[in-house]
Amino acid sequence: MNETKTLIEQLIRLMGFEDFSVSLIEDSKRYLIFINDAPFLKRFTPQMIADLEFLVKMILSKKNFDYVYIDINNYRKEREDLIVELAKAAAKKVSITKKEVALPAMNAYERRIVHSQLAMRPDLKTESSGEGKQRRVIIKPIE
Repeated sequence: MNETKTLIEQLIRLMGFEDFSVSLIEDSKRYLIFINDAPFLKRFTPQMIADLEFLVKMILSKKNFDYVYIDINNYRKEREDLIVELAKAAAKKVSITKKEVALPAMNAYERRIVHSQLAMRPDLKTESSGEGKQRRVIIKPIE
């Protein structure tokens, strides 16, 4: 396990990052990677996260790990907060107008956040619609 963690740390160092942490949660087979560096990459952060996640998953593919969470400069956390707020605002609009609302296109992880956030609402239902990168969540009133 330590050799894998060391390999991931070395990969991140070679990418030019200095302020980062790599944590292993053995009981749930998860790696948590936080990078607090390079704010100049803000424009490239989403793609950087996806690329780094791909590389780390390739490293872990033979190690039987279930999950990798990567965040750079709190981008993912801020994005999750924004999506939760968007879901709440759209749900409020649907409750008032009794008309469905389509959210912007989102990746699977972001759509899951919306579905989870609104799952306990007895007056609404959510469903995904569209194909590929145009897939989005539709929030509908329950009549």
